[in-house]
Amino acid sequence: MSIKVQQTSSKLVGPIYNGDEQPPPATNQFAPLSVFDWYILPDEHVPVIYAFKAPTPSNAFLEQGLGKVLSEYRVWAGRLGKDENNHIIILLNDKGVRFIEASADRTLEQVTPFSQPNLLTLHPDFDGMKEILIIQLTRFTCGSLVISFSSNHMVADGFSVSQFLVSWGRVCRGLDISPRPLHNREIFVPRNPCRIEFDHQSLEFTKGVINEEFIDPSNIPPYSEEDVIYHKLHFPIELIAKLKSKAGYSVSGKPYTTFESLVAHLWKTITKVRRLACQTTEIKIAVNGRRRLIPRVPDEYFGNLVLCAYPVAKVKELTNGTLSNTASIIHESVVSLNDDYFKSYIDFVSNDMQGENPMPERGERTLVALWPNLEFDSWLGFPFNEVDFGSGKPFLFMPSFDSLEGLVYLVPSIDGGVDVYLCLFKQQMAFFEEICYSID
Repeated sequence: MSIKVQQTSSKLVGPIYNGDEQPPPATNQFAPLSVFDWYILPDEHVPVIYAFKAPTPSNAFLEQGLGKVLSEYRVWAGRLGKDENNHIIILLNDKGVRFIEASADRTLEQVTPFSQPNLLTLHPDFDGMKEILIIQLTRFTCGSLVISFSSNHMVADGFSVSQFLVSWGRVCRGLDISPRPLHNREIFVPRNPCRIEFDHQSLEFTKGVINEEFIDPSNIPPYSEEDVIYHKLHFPIELIAKLKSKAGYSVSGKPYTTFESLVAHLWKTITKVRRLACQTTEIKIAVNGRRRLIPRVPDEYFGNLVLCAYPVAKVKELTNGTLSNTASIIHESVVSLNDDYFKSYIDFVSNDMQGENPMPERGERTLVALWPNLEFDSWLGFPFNEVDFGSGKPFLFMPSFDSLEGLVYLVPSIDGGVDVYLCLFKQQMAFFEEICYSID
């Protein structure tokens, strides 16, 4: 069932400072981007969808709480700009977050699970927007509320976004922000002398672009953008336990994680469904560096601190090999992004930032698919389900739809299992649904 969503209000919400205790800071300050922020394209935005059942707080109440929490997270209310060296910076000018109020003509129950067209009405299009953060509150006729949080990825990664949302909820409930965020983006200092030990130019700044002109014809997807559909899977705790048991143990003697076991299963399954003609396929996995750098960076660090691993496997290995072997390929690739790797990256980007243009220009993606590859974005371990604005936790949170075949999100489910949101071609969905839960 389709829904009609009508925007009733659109305004800018800036930080609210607490008088003498927290006087307004100067609005001519700026925050430089870190070497990990440079890894993100400036126009990359990520919408997150939250759904809360009635009764829910009023829009005015949520707006007031947002203004208060922005006094601690000023970067969201700023704008991207450039300094005298042509480096992108965050202007701390307090111009505000775009705050949109909207209403839907259906009950939430009538339109869940969300179809692709309905999902896209729940958050605005970022095109042409100058704001770093856009929030839309959509009220349904039953009193339920959907909050979309669409942020510029160059400012913060998913872990930081989840921490901010928890803080917004705490402020709305009259609680202190705890722990307080660490906003210093200049803590990543290059070594002296620099030791660039890996090919970061190729790994961090080239692999993200897929251009039809430079790839083998056998690797070009067989269908068009109109054929890409969004699909949700649910893996309950019991099925996850079976997958982990089947995956077994790594060479270190530790069992493979939920993430490694599930990604291995999905990689094998999707490879079978695609019936690839190429020899190899790879996956892209975002790796949080907070606990990999030595000394460890606190979880409350606000910004980006992610690099990507690229496990590669032969198609025949995936289709005919064991789950344990695939989990091993994933595990070895991810653990290779250790302290040495992250520090080599810091040295590489810090050295390159001495020039006028800190990073080479990256071209635009010309294909609508990651074929024959995949990208797994894991939100497992993020405290998204701790968001509470005063009327309870969300009954649903999820990424929005991005028409990029091969993109997969892993999201912790309310029941303790894992929800999987993925984009595949509709022509392959019947076979996928037939085998996706089979672990024999």
